[in-house]
Amino acid sequence: MFEHKQHPLLPFPKFLIRVGRFFIYSISLICLALFIGTMGYHYFAKLSWIDSFYNASMILTGMGPVSVLTTNTSKLFSSFYALFSGIAFLSTVAILFAPIVHRFLHMMHIDEMDELKGDE
Repeated sequence: MFEHKQHPLLPFPKFLIRVGRFFIYSISLICLALFIGTMGYHYFAKLSWIDSFYNASMILTGMGPVSVLTTNTSKLFSSFYALFSGIAFLSTVAILFAPIVHRFLHMMHIDEMDELKGDE
């Protein structure tokens, strides 16, 4: 998926396309997490669709639940969804920054290779 360290640096327009593709992957992961949360709150907590979406959004962003949960199953779902949301958030950030970090490290390796060639 990424170029090897011995290959030249990807041209900037192609790099922007790669960043856009990874942005779409990140947005897809967020939408999937919101869908899971909305469905879970609607099914387990018996909340309306808008309240389910609101709770899922608040948990996913780290703000915490809004509605009072009364059943044990809804509380268990909310707990597991909160754990899942933390992992989903970190994964989204990792996916979003992967091409940028790779390009930076690739540029550093190219600079190092130039220095090594100059010493010979």
